[in-house]
Amino acid sequence: MKPDLGAHFPRYTEFDPLVPVWCITPDSPRTIHRFFDTSPISPSGRYVGLTRFPFEDHGPAPGDVAEIVLVDLETGQTEVVAESRLWDTQAGAQVQWGASDSELFYNDLDTATWRPFAVKLDPLSGVKKALEGAVYMASRDGKYVASPDLLRNSRTQLGYGGSVPPEYLPVNRGAPADDGVYVTDTTSGECRLIASLRDIVETAEPALDRDLYRNGDFYAFHVKWNPQGTRIMLVLRWLPHDGGRMRPQVITMSPDGSNIRVAIPASEWAKGGHHPNWCPDGEYVMMNLRIAEDGLRLVRARYDGSDYGVMHETLFGSGHPSLHPNGRHIITDAYPHEPLAFADGTVPLRLLDLATGAERMLVRIQAVPPYEGEKKELRVDPHPAWDYSFTRIAFNGCPERTRQVYIADCSEFV
Repeated sequence: MKPDLGAHFPRYTEFDPLVPVWCITPDSPRTIHRFFDTSPISPSGRYVGLTRFPFEDHGPAPGDVAEIVLVDLETGQTEVVAESRLWDTQAGAQVQWGASDSELFYNDLDTATWRPFAVKLDPLSGVKKALEGAVYMASRDGKYVASPDLLRNSRTQLGYGGSVPPEYLPVNRGAPADDGVYVTDTTSGECRLIASLRDIVETAEPALDRDLYRNGDFYAFHVKWNPQGTRIMLVLRWLPHDGGRMRPQVITMSPDGSNIRVAIPASEWAKGGHHPNWCPDGEYVMMNLRIAEDGLRLVRARYDGSDYGVMHETLFGSGHPSLHPNGRHIITDAYPHEPLAFADGTVPLRLLDLATGAERMLVRIQAVPPYEGEKKELRVDPHPAWDYSFTRIAFNGCPERTRQVYIADCSEFV
């Protein structure tokens, strides 16, 4: 039975939400959940794992400490269960669950060597285990975590890695053999590079145009397990030496780094778009792409790039989309600059129905904080994420001028 959120948490009522919404961090400012592809709500539905910043008016400096907090939805209590020295402004310390409520993963940093490492924590007992490598995303069964080199993330975009002294921040040249996609066995704690950037560039199918990428450098960015744990998605980014436009594309591979395929090529992404995600079947990926003159659409392709097409002709894409396992409903938000947002800094949480073409605005909430940063690295993205029952969503907002986390009950509509 799900916890009664109304027993301990205040309702969010601004703009008359279509569904019940509660703020679960009323006394915990500066708090966010991770991203839109993992749920901060535990597998049982009782706990929520989050990152609490020490400040909101600038990004982390090397060694700054954030808190890993656990919200008990049954009792209403919030507890600090750990600290992290490797966190950033968009995904926090990458706090996320494994197979049960006794497996909570997050990142930390050895400030003697400035090397990141992942931690597997039982938040109920306090028992923790340090792992080699970092966590960007854990497999659904909690047996493996996958990640790019989190330190290098800041070379292409701030907000998703962490901060170390500049001399400890690696730089890539071309497609190096010592960087790429890393996987850690959470039982043994051992990490290995399953596919280097050189491997990916040289063996991906369809083959990449070597001449096109001659004068630039590759970086690994988002790394995502499919729900079945049978394939890994990578957002591969290329930065030209002349300072021109970055060229991203979506790559997939087997968990051992073999069978490297291009799912969404750079030529398609270059049309304009963002935020690829796995579909629940683990065979297809989806993302926002500008394939029409009047705006973004949601497209999908099989992991190998085949069966590419639009998911609905008239529904617009935006924000951070996730498909419900029923194959019919998509939840997403919108960026404040996108046409579907509002002029006052508020954004919608949109529920799209692929069967009927209908759209419902479930919630409207403020997403522009008092300070967004020079490169908007301190923006507040709602990142709506389904819970394990796929009836509730967790999301971020800042209507009180500080980061807080909310839960909406969507069971009436899915």
